[in-house]
Amino acid sequence: MNISEKRALVWFRRDLRIEDHAPLYHALKNHQQVIAVFVFDTDILTSLPNNDRRLTFIYDTVVALKLQIEALGGQLIVLHDRAVFAIPELAKRLAVSYVYAAQDYEPAAIVRDQQIATILAQQNQPLKLVKDQVIFEKDEVLSQKGTPLTVFTPYKNAWLKKLNAFYMQAYPVEQYQHHWWASELQQLMPTLDSMGFVPQTLKVTAGMDGAAATWQDFQKRMAGYKQYRDFPAVKGVSYLSVHLRFGTISIRRLVSEAFMHADEGSATWLSELVWREFYMQFLWHHPNVAHEAFKAEWRQQPWGNRQDWFDAWCDGQTGYPIIDAAMRQLNQTGFMHNRLRMIVAAFLIKDLDINWQWGEAYFAQQLLDFDLSANNGGWQWASSTGCDAAQPFRIFNPILQSRKFDSDGKFIRKYVPELAMLDQEQIHAPWEMTVMARQMSGLVLGKDYPFPLVDHDLARKKALEKYALIKQSYS
Repeated sequence: MNISEKRALVWFRRDLRIEDHAPLYHALKNHQQVIAVFVFDTDILTSLPNNDRRLTFIYDTVVALKLQIEALGGQLIVLHDRAVFAIPELAKRLAVSYVYAAQDYEPAAIVRDQQIATILAQQNQPLKLVKDQVIFEKDEVLSQKGTPLTVFTPYKNAWLKKLNAFYMQAYPVEQYQHHWWASELQQLMPTLDSMGFVPQTLKVTAGMDGAAATWQDFQKRMAGYKQYRDFPAVKGVSYLSVHLRFGTISIRRLVSEAFMHADEGSATWLSELVWREFYMQFLWHHPNVAHEAFKAEWRQQPWGNRQDWFDAWCDGQTGYPIIDAAMRQLNQTGFMHNRLRMIVAAFLIKDLDINWQWGEAYFAQQLLDFDLSANNGGWQWASSTGCDAAQPFRIFNPILQSRKFDSDGKFIRKYVPELAMLDQEQIHAPWEMTVMARQMSGLVLGKDYPFPLVDHDLARKKALEKYALIKQSYS
């Protein structure tokens, strides 16, 4: 790329860092003056509750990013406005030649970027979208026939076959940091309060510093990832999902590190990073899955959709301890362990007979690391409606899952303290305790802790009957 025009604007979105940043690199390399902008987009924010913890994470990250850019002699302008109008207006005021941003793959973001690109083109200020948040995008990984892949294993194999040093190399932004520029435009940064949001207490540290510390910690544990990743009471996962979501760390940095190691743990974690890209590019190829099942035969299936059961599931009051512990972790921290995401999703869909889209929407509200493609992909996998989904007859037994992955009940005791007095045999299914054992523990079911909403064996039988009828009617 060789662009002679003097000035450029870099629009930060879900790439909130200044290291190994593709759009920023191209802007700094090819222009003498580079300025940055971040927009708290009202088109997005107006639908969020005022206690949305993601706004605190983003705000803290943007504050840190602003200081980091200013320390380099640059400027980050922070706006609270509709991005579709604010970006072209700012580009005109600053008289930039180009606007750079990272490519986004979500349907709404694609429409927004097309609208902005059209306005900018009319102003003779092209929008240049650059691949940054993934290793491979769009049509870069396809089947041998040149079609999008809908099954993970062939996608992963093709992804790994294509991977080489070129795709993992970092963008050396630091070589061109002398091209940062600060304009005379004085723009006060909006506060969370002025935008209508209440600051939340987070369990994670925001920004590049938080990402770096989390990454440094996980590097010491990556070799054990395969062995420990399924146990929620153990520090086995990376905890980097929120940093990947908001781009406070580069995907190239993570992939190159995982790829270099020859151990099983690193290979397993690399596979999870490939899943992330699989779902992102699947959403890009099939944007309709954002609002309907991928598999047509599952789009009209009947649902029980009992509101009281859904409310109990949301509140962690189902009577199944592992389900309730997981939901309370989500509600209290904005995080849920990946194994537990599968268990609670399967329980909502197949035990409670509630539409997967209800659960998908609740996760979208609560997850600090919410990502449309991963969330939608995970829920459609659990509901057997999506690409490469679990078979309908695959129904998790929450009691067996609890005994297998939280055998001593440590995780349950943390989030369901009313069961803390139970031993490791009783805690997974307290309703199965003998009358004497229950009296000795002091636990009163229905008062201290609810009875199970459903009998799993009966719920499983009903689910299988429903799926058999759907299959029969569609064939």
